[in-house]
Parts: sequence; structure tokens; C-alpha cells
Amino acid sequence: MKKILFLLIAVVCAFAACEPIHEDFSNGGNITLDELKAKTTVTVDKAASGQNGNVITCSTSAPVNAKWEIGGKEFIGNYAWKKMKLGDYTVVLTALCADGTVLSAEYPVKCQEITNPLEKYYIYGDPAKPDEAPFVAEAGNTAATRFSSTEGQHWPTISDDIYFGLKTLIFEIKETTPGDGIWGQPFGDPYMRIMNGWWSSTYKDDVELKAGELLEVEITEDMAKECAKGGDGKDLDFLIYRGTVTFGAVYYEE
Repeated sequence: MKKILFLLIAVVCAFAACEPIHEDFSNGGNITLDELKAKTTVTVDKAASGQNGNVITCSTSAPVNAKWEIGGKEFIGNYAWKKMKLGDYTVVLTALCADGTVLSAEYPVKCQEITNPLEKYYIYGDPAKPDEAPFVAEAGNTAATRFSSTEGQHWPTISDDIYFGLKTLIFEIKETTPGDGIWGQPFGDPYMRIMNGWWSSTYKDDVELKAGELLEVEITEDMAKECAKGGDGKDLDFLIYRGTVTFGAVYYEE
């Protein structure tokens, strides 16, 4: 019985980053989904035009350990706030009750007008740093597209805060040129594999690269654990299969 109790306590502690609000429920710490929803609000700010803005605010006063998923990102705690791009989203609240019961509620929201612009945080290509110019990467040259201050050619080492913050990296694809591919790949437009610097893990394959478009790469927990210096420290790396790609700035937005 003691082992079961200690296991439940460990699960609750691992789930929450802050102490939950305690409330006396007659059913011994378990609440229903309806009770959870009654104590939870998910709102979007309003623009002067009356349309929904782009800031989502979430809160719950339920006596649970709460985890929010907003636009693919997770937030632990009874309160969460995030600036979004315009679009339709579904906020998911996952709640762990004191007795171990897990509840889930979904809240569809719509962001229609920018009320709080997203800020760019540059990893490479900051306009204030003219030495960080666009560069051409050729098929097979992974040093050119490796995030390493010691083993890469252009991109710096990504900080642990960015990795473990699970940021979404945004790449400017300036130009692409078709060409022959490595390993006998036929002539064609460029595409690539997203992996780590030791080639032992592939996170995404056959990624198309199109001139004039933005490529978004979401850092996952596996990437963070394997690539961050606070993890295994293997460096995030791109392998272009064929042709050439001109990369501009690399940044994330918040």
C-alpha cells in the first residue's frame, strides 16, 4: 500500500511545475469533467475592431495539476499565456486529479487580428549583424548546415534554453537550384533530412525546400535531449540530398 501511495505522489510531482490549488471535494479529491470545465476559462483578447486578437489566456481554479497544449506547445501550471499567429486553434487542457484520475478538455479558439505582434529572436541572420549573411549549402555538405560553433560553418550552437523551450525554428529559404543528388539520387529539386551531428537519429526525412518560402522546424523533446549541450550534445544538423539551397535568417517568434 505504501508503494502505491509513493508512486501516486511521484506521478503528481512529475506532472506539475507548481503546487495545485487544494479544495475539499466530497469524492476524495476527484472532480468530474463538468466541474473542471466550470472552473476553467480560455479566452482570446479583443481588437479595437471587435475581432479576436492573437493572445490566448488560459486559467483554471480546479484543484488539479494542469497541462495546456497551445499551438503544439505545452505549458505546465494552472495558468498559461501565449501569443499566436493568425488562425484557428484547439487548446487542450489535461488535468491530473489528486486521486490519479486524468481528465481532458478541448477549447476551440480563433485568432483573427494581430493585437500583440510576435517578436523575432534571431539565431542567425540578425539584420544588426552584417557578417551573418545568406549562404549557399550544397548537397552532402552537412558542416554548412550544422548548428555548431566548433564543427559547423555558418550556424552557431543552439542554446539549451532554445532546445528545452521546444522552440519552433523558422528558416528563410532564399533560393534553390536543382541538381544531382548524393548516393545516386537523380537530378531534381532540393530536399533534406533533419538529424543530429552524429547521424544516429533522424527527426524528419524528405523535407522539401522551396525558394521564397519559410521552413518551420519544431524542436521536439527527442531533439532537445540528444542535441542540447545539457543533453547528449550532438548538434542539430541538416543533410541536403541534392541541388543547392541559399539559407537566410534563422529565428523563432514569441
